[in-house]
Amino acid sequence: MLPIEKKYVQWHENENGKDTLRHARWLSASDYTPPTRVVLVDDKTSADEAYRLACAGTSMLYRGDFYNGRQLLQAITRRIERTNERSKLRKMKKVVKQPAKSKSIEKSQETSNLFHQQRQLQAQRARILSRLLLELDTGYVSKLRRAPDVSAACIAAFGQLEKGVDESCLLSFRDLQGALGAAQWREKGVAIESLGLSIFPHYGVFAPTRHEYVQLLIDAPLPDACNIAYDIGTGTGLLAIILAQRGVKQVVATDLNPRALDCARENFARLQLSSIQLQQANLFPTDAPLANLIVCNPPWLPAKPSSPLEYAVYDANSTMLRGFLQGAKQYLSDQGEVWLILSDLAEHLQLRSREELLGWFADSGLKVKYRLDTQPKHGRSQDENDSLYAARSAEITSLWCLVSSSYEP
Repeated sequence: MLPIEKKYVQWHENENGKDTLRHARWLSASDYTPPTRVVLVDDKTSADEAYRLACAGTSMLYRGDFYNGRQLLQAITRRIERTNERSKLRKMKKVVKQPAKSKSIEKSQETSNLFHQQRQLQAQRARILSRLLLELDTGYVSKLRRAPDVSAACIAAFGQLEKGVDESCLLSFRDLQGALGAAQWREKGVAIESLGLSIFPHYGVFAPTRHEYVQLLIDAPLPDACNIAYDIGTGTGLLAIILAQRGVKQVVATDLNPRALDCARENFARLQLSSIQLQQANLFPTDAPLANLIVCNPPWLPAKPSSPLEYAVYDANSTMLRGFLQGAKQYLSDQGEVWLILSDLAEHLQLRSREELLGWFADSGLKVKYRLDTQPKHGRSQDENDSLYAARSAEITSLWCLVSSSYEP
């Protein structure tokens, strides 16, 4: 749960005509360090002034109307976007073609650079937006005018505060919005049309809003006598649910994240699936029989996560993917199969090559039995204004069926 250790913020505030040193517990979903410069702002603070302060590294503790504070955050966001757009135009004007380079090399470098530039802009944007703060009293209660009840959403996101401890906490407006949004997802769920059910994600567990791969798992033929399957890195439990509904008698679902285990457990209980066992593990389960089938949907992009909430999307140096491949064979029965769900977006972004991926298969003692493909239809793959449109529009999501190199049908 967040945070792991107690951290505090200090600031000065005028109370009854006296300058008072205040302090509060610091909460940050992105694990940012507590701010050292904090000023008070309210409804009278202009968006330009708030943006200037945030860009200068000053955090702003908001005292005013809750909904006005939310509008101020939106206004800061618009100013960031305008600044980034002007920056892009300036860079485009400075681009000089290098005649010594081939067009293909130039294009691949341009794509990779665009991705890293976009990541830097996203990180900078998140840092600036995180500087608009609000204070919550004991029990996650806000004293801002027209503030909604946020206690349940905060407890789900940041954990129950210690009983009997009377202390307030500071967090960013942006983190509070994330907690409120996660609470809505948890309540209404994510509809998985091809299964005719909904999955209910928890805060900090990747929501399967992109689920084009579900049909691949439905269409892939199960191995003969498939009685035992593993779902590695189960998250919400979606892949384990598909296997159980397809008739696999015993499914072992693992994850290292306690939030994911709680989330998957709740989803299994909703569907009354008693054949799925949950285990907290770094990749593979312990004391489990060899599997006829091992499925895994790892993070798709080999880049460093900028916060704990990005672990399901970004896998620095493909550490999880390579660890999974290297260990899979020893947990697999003789005629067993590995189903790896993976997008090739990393290849289009020049972050990983197809040859590199195939090399990892071979080095792990695995070979490709077959592959099923589907093309994503999410909004960003259709957005021609996206700077990475060329890569996103070419993306293919695949189910790689891998077997031991010694496998014979």
